Amino acid sequence: MTVHIGAEVGQIAETVLMPGDPLRAKWAAETFLDGAECVNQVRGMLGFTGTWKGNRVTIQGSGMGMPSLSIYANELITTYGAQTLIRIGSCGGMQPQVGIRDVIIAMTATTLTSPSSAILREVNFAPCADWSLLSAAVAAAQARDVPTHVGGIYSSDVFYAERADLDEQMVRHGILGVEMEAAELYILAARHGRRALAILTVSDHLQTGEALPSGDRERSFGDMVEIALEAAFPDT
Repeated sequence: MTVHIGAEVGQIAETVLMPGDPLRAKWAAETFLDGAECVNQVRGMLGFTGTWKGNRVTIQGSGMGMPSLSIYANELITTYGAQTLIRIGSCGGMQPQVGIRDVIIAMTATTLTSPSSAILREVNFAPCADWSLLSAAVAAAQARDVPTHVGGIYSSDVFYAERADLDEQMVRHGILGVEMEAAELYILAARHGRRALAILTVSDHLQTGEALPSGDRERSFGDMVEIALEAAFPDT
């Protein structure tokens, strides 16, 4: 076990889905996995391991923001041997063609700064998704006829941003949506030679002010989880 994950080595699968919300991890595990067992409760950051169509899967909460995700992703990779890490979460839409409930599959993740900035120093590293996961996720989304957008997202290090000018530049440069974790996940995957992808459900829109009602979220988030599982195991 590690400081933040109480599972024994062997209790974590090589494929890990990472929602920010630990209760979303619980919901996803109970909804989509067979034989799901809770393998982590440290600090209330729940993690579960079960199977999906015979394939072992762990769903582990990551918390909010890149510093929190960095802790869990590092420990999942270095101690538990996770090979495939897929972020499943919500995001804010930034382009007019992106609608509420749509799915965004993040090809790249722009950020101002991340926990890895101290290592990369002056380098403007370009965090990107694993191609095999990305292409499989796109195929899964198309097969499910889910409104999907593929492109760049912005990983912000703050939730209550006060930089309207920065949002304007993100929109101007074609950024599809904003969230808070994917860029660091992509950087860590590159550093350790692992596969990573972020699949996001648009829960609100920065331009229109629309927001997904809480009662509708599970159905929309379900599409995202199933796309992630199908991307991880495309031959199943």
